[in-house]
Amino acid sequence: MTPVYPDLDGASVFITGGGSGIGAGLTEAFLRQGARVACVQRSDASGFCDEMEQATGNRPLFIACDITDPEALQAAIAQAADAHGDIQVLVNNAANDQRHTLAEVTPEFMDWALAINFKCYVTACQAVIPAMQKAGRGSVVNLTSISYMMGNAGYPIYTSANSALNGLTRSLAREFGPDRIRVNALVPGWVMTPKQIEKWVTPEKLAAHLERQCLPDKLVPPDIAAGALFLASDASRAMTGQALVIDGGVVVTG
Repeated sequence: MTPVYPDLDGASVFITGGGSGIGAGLTEAFLRQGARVACVQRSDASGFCDEMEQATGNRPLFIACDITDPEALQAAIAQAADAHGDIQVLVNNAANDQRHTLAEVTPEFMDWALAINFKCYVTACQAVIPAMQKAGRGSVVNLTSISYMMGNAGYPIYTSANSALNGLTRSLAREFGPDRIRVNALVPGWVMTPKQIEKWVTPEKLAAHLERQCLPDKLVPPDIAAGALFLASDASRAMTGQALVIDGGVVVTG
């Protein structure tokens, strides 16, 4: 029952971390809209691309890339633009919520955590916005997390990076609004991806979290992808600088 957004048909879309977890759901959703999707991550996503081509009739362009390397990420975006045309929709999705305590944080760990959870978002925006300015339009969707809104313990650098992304989103929305470039944050709750299920989901933790939600249902990647499609499309043409929370009703904004 996913809505169809005609303006996304044929659009050039770039997704970081687009071959697994929430990112895989994002890639599939844009492919089903007819978009020309390029996705990057370090691990091989060739099998995922085969699966998507068979399921949707639309094959994503996978580019192996360490997004914490600014030059590599910029080169991947240039490669995607050569293949699909200038990027019209950027979805900054890749992140790593590795658990850690404050005492465990070393300078090296902090540099790594900020590189993958914040700095690569800035790099990607720098790479795509000039072409969006020339086109006079564009949409950037920055995925964050409700973890910083909840004040969660257990990964302070991760939550700090997510909070910083909220500030980045608002500032870029203001800076590039005159160019009709929209920049919004998409804020998922606890989504049942294979990684989350393998590493952190237990029956007790899941039951406790669902108790905090207004809605009783587990979140899955298509729930988040639906919000990304809306933010990317002209359906949200008057919406920028905002944080769209999709979490089943854990945090209540406004």
